[in-house]
Amino acid sequence: MIVSISGKGGSGKTVLAALLLKALLEGKNDILAVDADPATNLHQVLGVNIKRTVGDIVAQLKEKIIGDELPPEVDKRSFLERLILETLVETEHFDLLSMGRIEAEGCYCLINALLTDIVDSLSKFYGYVLMDMEAGLEHISRRTNRGVDVMLIVTDPSKMGFQTAERIYKLAQKVRINFGRVYVVGNMFPEDPEFRSALEGIGIEVAGIIPIDPNISAFNLSGRSLLEIPDNSPAIVAARQVASTIGLV
Repeated sequence: MIVSISGKGGSGKTVLAALLLKALLEGKNDILAVDADPATNLHQVLGVNIKRTVGDIVAQLKEKIIGDELPPEVDKRSFLERLILETLVETEHFDLLSMGRIEAEGCYCLINALLTDIVDSLSKFYGYVLMDMEAGLEHISRRTNRGVDVMLIVTDPSKMGFQTAERIYKLAQKVRINFGRVYVVGNMFPEDPEFRSALEGIGIEVAGIIPIDPNISAFNLSGRSLLEIPDNSPAIVAARQVASTIGLV
């Protein structure tokens, strides 16, 4: 099952990804977390160290191609695949792939096509794939969010967040991305029925609401992994409900 998480910057995509991973870890261990946001923050909230991102090794391959450093007989797909696997961080309970920033200058159609194919192939070895996507609409317009079972669109309790969520949904339909189901998730919402009513007014099925949780702020400030927040913390309780609603657990 592949779940992608989109939304405007600062809406809490990465936090939700971490919370859903924690919910999954209560019963599963065949999980791949993909940080597809160029900001590359997911490893920090999960307490995982990374040395290189996929963007780093793609840049390395581009330089080798430009510098004519690769012998003609070298299979570029195998070479890139080996480098990507070297960036994969394996933990006891889940694996993490950090995409990083993949620059688009020049024509690198071959590399981009190989990269998409390799990541797609890698995901097939896992029962569950959680993808923390790039903020905003760019990844939708580039169709890097295709072939997912569930698309979650996260919004904070703001008009801008609601509008971005609606635009992401409409753009995904316009470019005909292949997703099974789409839901909106409210994040950092106060306990006020008016806010839930406004969320439902967007016109996208609501998977749940993550309340304001002091533990999230405290853990983020101290740099502690969100996987360590107490099991009865309001945010993880709500995340479990979201996971259940979308069929993740």
